[in-house]
Amino acid sequence: MNLQHLPQVTFSFHKRTTLNKRNRLKGFLISLFQENKQELERLHYVFCDDVEILEINRQYLEHDYYTDIITFDMREKESEPMSADIFISVDTVRSNAILVNEPFYRELHRVIFHGALHLCGYNDKTSEEQGIMRRMEEHHLEKYGFK
Repeated sequence: MNLQHLPQVTFSFHKRTTLNKRNRLKGFLISLFQENKQELERLHYVFCDDVEILEINRQYLEHDYYTDIITFDMREKESEPMSADIFISVDTVRSNAILVNEPFYRELHRVIFHGALHLCGYNDKTSEEQGIMRRMEEHHLEKYGFK
């Protein structure tokens, strides 16, 4: 009997925040990977503050600035199913939501989907890639139920 491996999506909260309908979000993220033909083994989101994300950025990426998200592909080989850790600064997401005049939870979900899309092969280094990434984020926000 061949049992198919079930992907694992988990959330940790180093910075207190509310994330409603977590099981629905987990299922949605699994389907996002399936839609992009990317096999998923493990996806772990850590919601933290600016202090923690700055330390991660300095220690692992040698960047000395705040950011909303840092994504780590933890696979040893690209041929393996995706295993990743994603750190999201709730502080920066909240600040960015105000700057772009978006509700906090919409912006939080945009960043959650942004990290998953990076792991599915989408980039945002060039202006063309940024446009594609924004369209994909909007597509998934709408599909998830954000207007």
